[in-house]
Amino acid sequence: MNVTTPTRRIAIVSGTGKTGRAIAAAVRATGDEPVLLGRAELADPIVALQGSHAAYLMAPNLHSDELGFIEMLLDACRTTGVERIVYHSVAAPHAPSMPHHLAKAESEDRVRRSKLPFTIVQPCAYVDNLLPGLRGSDPVISVAYDPDAPFGFIGLADVGEAAARLLTTEDHLGASLELGGPQLVSIRDVARAAERALGAEVALKVTTPDVWAAAQEGKGADAGLDAREREWLTAMFDYYDRYGLPCGSVGIPAILGRAARSVEEVLADELSGIHAGNFDEDFPGSRG
Repeated sequence: MNVTTPTRRIAIVSGTGKTGRAIAAAVRATGDEPVLLGRAELADPIVALQGSHAAYLMAPNLHSDELGFIEMLLDACRTTGVERIVYHSVAAPHAPSMPHHLAKAESEDRVRRSKLPFTIVQPCAYVDNLLPGLRGSDPVISVAYDPDAPFGFIGLADVGEAAARLLTTEDHLGASLELGGPQLVSIRDVARAAERALGAEVALKVTTPDVWAAAQEGKGADAGLDAREREWLTAMFDYYDRYGLPCGSVGIPAILGRAARSVEEVLADELSGIHAGNFDEDFPGSRG
């Protein structure tokens, strides 16, 4: 007699963005059901999370009150009987000069004290954030920080697969895991790898955090950023300019049993056959 394992509901908070979609695809591949929860669904978090086996807790980018948002979700998870949570933090959460990183450090503390079975993941910036500019007819990478600073860039597909593994198993309960690529690289290294993948020259446009901030302020509402977001991103670029964002490489192998894909591999996969596209972000490397 064949026994069919019932499909479990896996909630993915802020699931309609690129990270949520990557996690959903990986969860679907396990045979479980990803449920993407955006702003509309979270108007009533109890209803949204009802019946979920596990939940991926991720605040919208640059959320003004990440701690309050995560506390609300933790309360809803306890009320609805969610059995497993994974919290989406960031590499270097306790960096006092970056307010949105510190908010994740505070939220990590709440997760740890939630009495829910948890795992915390701390991804570095995504290689994929740089793809829009590289898909254009004139490939370009534009950044507002030192192009030689070290980063542990990670491929988004690896983050999605790791998250799905954690959400659908009991692996790594109680752990905090950095999700970085197999080696530290710079933006200049990424540009060179992109040139090899594209077989074309990639322009590297570099400015400073202050110049970037002034340009954004000059755009006003057209920039799509309010004053707080602009201030937080400027602080992040200043940190990157001084220190980069190094990140450990052991998280992906610990979760998936294999090394993370390198920048070279991610770009080769994503840029294969590219001839034209749209460069739709001023600084696509800014957001993880």
